[in-house]
Amino acid sequence: MIGIVLKELWGRKRRLAGSLIAVFLGVTFLTGTLVLGDTLAGSIDGYFSRAYGETDVSIRNATSVSDEPWGARGEIDASVLERVRKVNGVADAEPYIQGSGQLLAKDGTTIESRGPRTAGNWMTDPKLNPYRLAEGRAPRAPNEVVINKMFADEGKLKVGDRTAVLTPERVPVTVVGISRFGDQDAFGETSFTAFSLEGARRFVARAPGLVTGVWLRAEDGVSQDELAARVRPVLAPGTEAVTGKAQVDEGMTMVEDGFLRVFRIVLGAFGGVALLVAAFSIHNTFAITTAQRTRESALLRALGAGRRQVVAIVGFEALVVGGAATLAGLAGGLGFAALLRQLFTQLRIGIAMEGLVVSATSALIAAPVGIAVTLVAALGPALKASRVPPLAALREVAVEAGRPSDTRVIVGGVLALIAAGTVVLGAVGEQMAMAAAGAVLTVVAMVVLGPVAARPVTALAGGPAARLRGVAGRLARDNAGRSPARTAGAATALMIGVGVVTLLTVFIGSLRASLEDGVAGSFKGAIVVDGGSNETAGFSTALAGQAARLPQVQNAAGLGNGNMRVDGKNAAVRVADPSALRRVLDLGLRQGGLVDPGTFAVSKKVADDKGWEPGSTVAVQFADGARQRLEIGAVYENADLVGDYLVPRTVWNAHTRQPLDLMTFVELRPGASVSDAKQALTALAKPYGAPEVETRDAFVSRQTEDMNGFIGVVYGMLVLAIVIALLGIANTLSLSVHERTRELGLLRAVGATRPQVRSMVRWESVIVALFGTAGGLGLGLFLGWGLGTALGNPFAPQTVQVAVIALVGTVAGALAAIRPARRAARLGILSAIASV
Repeated sequence: MIGIVLKELWGRKRRLAGSLIAVFLGVTFLTGTLVLGDTLAGSIDGYFSRAYGETDVSIRNATSVSDEPWGARGEIDASVLERVRKVNGVADAEPYIQGSGQLLAKDGTTIESRGPRTAGNWMTDPKLNPYRLAEGRAPRAPNEVVINKMFADEGKLKVGDRTAVLTPERVPVTVVGISRFGDQDAFGETSFTAFSLEGARRFVARAPGLVTGVWLRAEDGVSQDELAARVRPVLAPGTEAVTGKAQVDEGMTMVEDGFLRVFRIVLGAFGGVALLVAAFSIHNTFAITTAQRTRESALLRALGAGRRQVVAIVGFEALVVGGAATLAGLAGGLGFAALLRQLFTQLRIGIAMEGLVVSATSALIAAPVGIAVTLVAALGPALKASRVPPLAALREVAVEAGRPSDTRVIVGGVLALIAAGTVVLGAVGEQMAMAAAGAVLTVVAMVVLGPVAARPVTALAGGPAARLRGVAGRLARDNAGRSPARTAGAATALMIGVGVVTLLTVFIGSLRASLEDGVAGSFKGAIVVDGGSNETAGFSTALAGQAARLPQVQNAAGLGNGNMRVDGKNAAVRVADPSALRRVLDLGLRQGGLVDPGTFAVSKKVADDKGWEPGSTVAVQFADGARQRLEIGAVYENADLVGDYLVPRTVWNAHTRQPLDLMTFVELRPGASVSDAKQALTALAKPYGAPEVETRDAFVSRQTEDMNGFIGVVYGMLVLAIVIALLGIANTLSLSVHERTRELGLLRAVGATRPQVRSMVRWESVIVALFGTAGGLGLGLFLGWGLGTALGNPFAPQTVQVAVIALVGTVAGALAAIRPARRAARLGILSAIASV
């Protein structure tokens, strides 16, 4: 039997090439995304393992208010330093100070970065210090700093230059050294400006008796756990001792459970789409080849082969194809991962990925999946081949069913109604889980109903070709509708690829429209001073007060951010003077009021979920460990700019040494010139790092800018799925041309020219591509509406992008037919007629 399989494969190697390429591309995509995830995890692990130097134990505030690895903790009493130095087993102990610190470039502007912008003290013990001097010396005077090399290069700064650091007050400094983080120019894209200990106490901690923590190095022979146990008895309440290993593991866990988990899920989903599209192409190829071998299967049955043996033959063919393609895909995945790594590096995601990391888990996932997808895709054709009766060997030809069964029509119709109803109910009721379940059912229903819709849709899509291209167009239309199952199989792969791209286009458009509507609906002023999207950035809260005193300005209010525990859970909060903020933002108050500067307010969504109302008290805990109960004074609807919790500045400032605003909203006096006000605000903001001074429209547009780079990457990755689908169409046409060799010869014999034969095959491909593209557009628009509406976003299809998708799908269909059309036109008349 193995000999038969190998002979069949060799005899049909060109016909199976399409399936092999489809599996190869799918596995390449999946492997590449898995390896990229491994590489990113390895890079992050490398960063965290070096982030604390050779610190064995860290003393820190026990209160955690953020789930982000860069989330700041409150300060602790510096007196702990002398106590831990006296503990047996401590070789060295140094205070550690870290807080907000934005380094200004040589031109006085803030140096942009995706990572945290921090300042602190230079650790004098080289074993505790994760940074190494690359140039210059360590800081000695309070106004001397060491900066990391990445930001020295970005800011065009060198040793000896004068610049400033915003902490948030402007601190003039002299650069005396440039550092590197191990062999990297920075910790990811973290800006770290190191003062002397005295400078960090004065400008960052702002209190001589407070430090962020204390780092300890153990004597030889003392383990990290043992040292931590020894120092705990001398710690004050509210502080804790954490081993270096535990601190590294904690940081990695935060990244794994947050950013990295989402990153891997998104990439894995794209890999899954590519493999799903490949599965349809593989299924169609095997369905056609088994149909073409009907007489051969019947002869095997007549000679005594059982159904299991026929299934085994097709299954072994699929195993060989899947195995060979998977092995090639594993190797191709490394190249694809390198390409993705370069792409994400150019997008500056904040982490430098050096080299590729390949885990055994990735290979153990990709290899079985590639083979399994091939076997499952070939299962249906294999079972169909096993049911061929021995008498079929006496027939001249065996054809596929010309019309779908009544069972398919009924089952598909019922499933489509249930799926559509589930999506609509999920959208109307804003239940995302229900809408998502309906989306999956909708895709299944489209697959089931594909053969049912194939004949009427191809007749409709082929109408223009029949009218414009004459005989060739009519033959193309009839050929496309001749085998509905085959046409639907080729079109379904393209439908899924186009559908996912369209869905994503509509979904992102809805998110953007929701964000823009929310921001534009909340802010009615003319100008915004914008500190950027980096949540660790910002500027001094004094800017808002100074802006309010400009002659062109009627009202100005700052808005900052932070983290604290609310009702026992970590939460991101916004910080402002509510009485000032209400004059420039329309928060859509539902209950209470914002007249009092000390009002604590929450969004309607949170209030409804928690059962809160004005007068309810909420337990909160700040980063410094202080606990308090805040009374809710207002409930608001519009949370796009202020989030779910609005904390009064008067309350917040009592628990932070570095109050910051992320943005300042400005309302002008009636008749004031926007250009004059913008010019005045730009001059006012220059000492604060020159944050962007934008008009309202520019600010609204900027809120969605970060999506653009991600959208480009997503589209680039989804193109591969569409390429796989087009390869499936090309492969289907090639197999059809082979199957219709005698028919094509007869056409040539009765006068059809080679250009007519080429035109016929090319238009057949275009009709199939139109079928798949139209189905994908309809699927994507419907599911984009359903999923977007379920999240409460407006339906905002991006007309230009959708039109481009339709055009690309149609043109790609014509391109897919180039090789099959050329082959069909080159067939010799006599040899074609004589073929069996």
